[in-house]
Amino acid sequence: MSDRVSLESFYDGRDCLVTGGLGFLGSNLCRALVRLGARVTVVDSLIPEYGGNLWNVHDIEDRIEIQFSDVRDVPAMRYLVGGRQVIFNLAGQVSHVDSMVDPYTDLEINCRAQLSMLEACRASNRNVKILYAGTRQQYGRPRYLPVDEQHLVQPTDVNGINKMAGEWYHILYANTYGMRATSLRLTNSYGPGMLLKHGRQGFIPWFVRKILLGEPIAIYGTGEQKRDMNYVEDVIDAFLRAGATDATDGEVYNLGGDEVVSLLEFTETLIDVAGGGRYEVTPFPEEMRRIDIGDYYGSYEKLRAATGWEPRVPLRDGLARTLAYYRENRSHYIEPSEEG
Repeated sequence: MSDRVSLESFYDGRDCLVTGGLGFLGSNLCRALVRLGARVTVVDSLIPEYGGNLWNVHDIEDRIEIQFSDVRDVPAMRYLVGGRQVIFNLAGQVSHVDSMVDPYTDLEINCRAQLSMLEACRASNRNVKILYAGTRQQYGRPRYLPVDEQHLVQPTDVNGINKMAGEWYHILYANTYGMRATSLRLTNSYGPGMLLKHGRQGFIPWFVRKILLGEPIAIYGTGEQKRDMNYVEDVIDAFLRAGATDATDGEVYNLGGDEVVSLLEFTETLIDVAGGGRYEVTPFPEEMRRIDIGDYYGSYEKLRAATGWEPRVPLRDGLARTLAYYRENRSHYIEPSEEG
C-alpha cells in the first residue's frame, strides 16, 4: 500500500477490531479507520493505570462500537473476534518498571491473554488479519546500531520477555496454522492521547507533563542516551499499511525514526518548542538503571521495502502538535488535584 487511495479502497467497509482502543495508539488508530470508512469495534478495560481514556475518542464515539472488556476475559474475546476482518491487537501492559514489580500481571496480559485470543481466532476466524504491537524493548541492549530485525533478542526486563513471547505466539500461529499475523516492533511513539498520569509508560509523556505543570524534567544517567522516535500519525500509517498488505503475513518489522537524538537534545528541543521549561540531569534510580538499554535506534528498511512506509513528521512538528493538543485538552489528562 503506497498511498491513501489504496488504504481507503482496502479499509472502506471492512470490519475491524481494536484492542486497547481507548488508549493512546488505539484511539488514534480508530480515528484513522473511521476516516477510511471502516466499521470499528473497540475493546478496552479502562484500567486507570494503563491509559484508556474515553476523551480520546470523544469526537468519534458515535461512529464506533465500544465494548468494555478485558483481553484476559476468554469468553468475551471468543465472542468479539468472530467475523472480524482485521484485528489490531494493541492491548497490553507496557510499563517496564511495573513488569518488574508485578510480573504475574504482565504475564497474564502480554502472554496468556494473547494466546487465548489467537486460540479464539484459530477456532472461529482463522482468516482474520492480526496486527500485533511489539516493542524495541524486546532487543534489550543493542550490540550494533541501527538495530535491524536480525539482531539478537535479549530483553532486560519482564515486559520485554512477555512482549517477545506474545509476538512469537502470533508468528507461530501464522507459520503453523496458516493464520495471518504481523508484528510491528515500535520505538518511542508520541503524540496526542498519551497517558500523562505517571511516568511508567515512557519518558516522552512524562516530560510533556512536566512542561505543562512547569516542573523540572529529570533526565536520568548522563542524558547522552540516543533514541529514535515516531509521531503517532506515522505509527498509525505503519499499522494501516501492514494490515492492508498480504506480504507482511508472518513477519516482524521495526519502526524507526530518521532523527536520532540524545535525551538532552530531545529535552532541549521540547523546551524550545514549548517556549519554556527546565531540566536537571540526575543519577538513575536503581530499579530503572537495572533495565536501561543504553543507546537505541532502529532500521525500518524491511518495513519500507514491504509497504513503502517511512516516517514523515519531523520531531519539532510532532512536539508542537502534541503540546498544542494537551494545552487545549489539559483537563482531560491532568486532574485538578495534580496541578501545582
